[in-house]
Amino acid sequence: MTGFANPLAPKANRLQARSAQIKGWVRDTLGLDPDTPVTVAELACQDEGCPDIETVIGILEPDKPIRTARIHRPIAETTAQVVTEALSASSD
Repeated sequence: MTGFANPLAPKANRLQARSAQIKGWVRDTLGLDPDTPVTVAELACQDEGCPDIETVIGILEPDKPIRTARIHRPIAETTAQVVTEALSASSD
């Protein structure tokens, strides 16, 4: 079932909901334990040629280095396919 996206809802609520969805995609793609911390942040990108805003995913697995994936688009424009591609590229 798909939920109704209220266009009048505060932006923060929509970003929180999309962040939770992205975390779910990360866990599903990598087969992570539900207790493994996953962070999703929307940051200003300072790199040349980079869009103004990027989404940064952090995976904090116990006894492993922190793994990050960068997506050159805002959280609201991030899709499951883009997350899968970014995670694949970050493991190379």
